[in-house]
Amino acid sequence: MQRNARMKDVAQAAGVSVMTVSRAFKKDASVKPATRAAIIKVADELGYVYDSTAANLRSQKTDFVAVLIPSLNNANFADTVGAMTPVLSEHGLQILLGYTNYDIHEEEYLVEQLLKRRPEAIVLTGGRHTDRTRRLLTAAGIPVVETWDLPEDPVDRVVGFSNAETMGTMVDHLVAQGHQRIAFIGGDTDGDTRGADRRRGFLAAMAAHGLETSRLIGAGTPPISMREGAEAMGRLLEEHPDTDAVVCVSDLSAFGALTECARRGLSVPGDIAVAGFGAYEIADICVPRLTTIDPHPARIGQEAARMIVALLAGAGAERRVAVEPALTAAESTVRV
Repeated sequence: MQRNARMKDVAQAAGVSVMTVSRAFKKDASVKPATRAAIIKVADELGYVYDSTAANLRSQKTDFVAVLIPSLNNANFADTVGAMTPVLSEHGLQILLGYTNYDIHEEEYLVEQLLKRRPEAIVLTGGRHTDRTRRLLTAAGIPVVETWDLPEDPVDRVVGFSNAETMGTMVDHLVAQGHQRIAFIGGDTDGDTRGADRRRGFLAAMAAHGLETSRLIGAGTPPISMREGAEAMGRLLEEHPDTDAVVCVSDLSAFGALTECARRGLSVPGDIAVAGFGAYEIADICVPRLTTIDPHPARIGQEAARMIVALLAGAGAERRVAVEPALTAAESTVRV
């Protein structure tokens, strides 16, 4: 069996010291660019792969940031992680991704497992966690950034927005369009805490306008699909046929609601207005175009990554960074 190439083999072939090879792979500024390029070329020719594990053990650094998201196929969360990646990579940090499936107990398990691997920092989605998760994070002694929420008492730092207040903005828009018999689809489980907050914000806004708050339709466990949105719309129309507008917990469920209206021959927004949340691509290409709320997922990711970089460099960082969502009014709620 052929022996794997070692660092000293690269050093000998490149005519430099082992320490210089090590510094070259760490991108140490003391190694000239031409020398680094020559070392990398020799390493490639020999098939040498730098083992960062031993170096990290010596330096007590792992150079990775743990990021927990509730869904792997949600475009918004993908945009958040995608925006974090180049900011962190520029500073030698990589992302280790965890998937919670909208379950705060699964989040607790993943936090414990990831902390055993000594991440440089950890990013969470949402501001609601188990008591034990909060204790683990507080005791970890590393930067913790909660995203996609704006809790009053964050574990450490937070970048996001109030889901409840944002949903109030949507209700205000529908009321301004003349709607009063407004329903809400989704957000009826404890798993999706942000969806539950949107439902809570819907109820508060409806009450503030002095409007009825009984038109609430659950749509299953998160993430709610287009099919579940259509089924929920069908139940809404059977139970409350005089509804003149509906707010859905996401654009996907709202698209499902639109298709159910089309099946029943209902005009949108003439017979009933439909609104979503998330500013997904489908909101802009469906017919009619969907009124939605853009939570700026990429901006959330960029701000969270910059916050982590600053904290790891020993610089200060704000405790709360609010990213203001934007309502995009379109044909599904605006009569033309």
